[in-house]
Amino acid sequence: MKYSLRLFVFALAIVVGSSCSRQVTRVSPDQQIDLSGRWNDTDSKLTAEALIEQLLNQNWIANYEQEFNRKPVVIVGLITNKSSEHIDSDTYIKDIEKAILNDGRVRLVQAGAKRENLRQERADQQDFASKETLKKWGQELGADFMLQGDISSIIDSYKKENVRYYQLNMDLTNLETSELVWMGDKKIKKYVNK
Repeated sequence: MKYSLRLFVFALAIVVGSSCSRQVTRVSPDQQIDLSGRWNDTDSKLTAEALIEQLLNQNWIANYEQEFNRKPVVIVGLITNKSSEHIDSDTYIKDIEKAILNDGRVRLVQAGAKRENLRQERADQQDFASKETLKKWGQELGADFMLQGDISSIIDSYKKENVRYYQLNMDLTNLETSELVWMGDKKIKKYVNK
């Protein structure tokens, strides 16, 4: 009897152990996987691509270059999350910044906490760097335009079905005149049947 009880416990432990194991498979970052229906990496990528296309293919760049005979300088401001979910805007902001830099028609300056880190380093250099390598105050490139936006969501549900609608709006504003020079948006709608 003791032997069969031990055998039963051993077999049960194997079954429980194997059913609790997790399998992880690496997939391509381009593969679309939507598990929950909530905002995900595919939505972030689609949003960035659409807004990049809109932003870089409008007249504001040519208009600025014609008037001032130089490339416009852009700083990326806040993307406010007005949705009901936690959405990390850094993923699509970085894609937008990278596209602006790679396009070459617009200059980009650092924003937010990274800009503050640069200023702190410059302050430290005033005390600790040699005169030959010291970076001077007051030499930052001033931005001509600020890119800002917000993301909103609407969720409609009934029993086991729901529809998730997301809209990301962005606008580009002339910092000197407060004139809006470009507005763009990307809308995503998902049907989820649980």
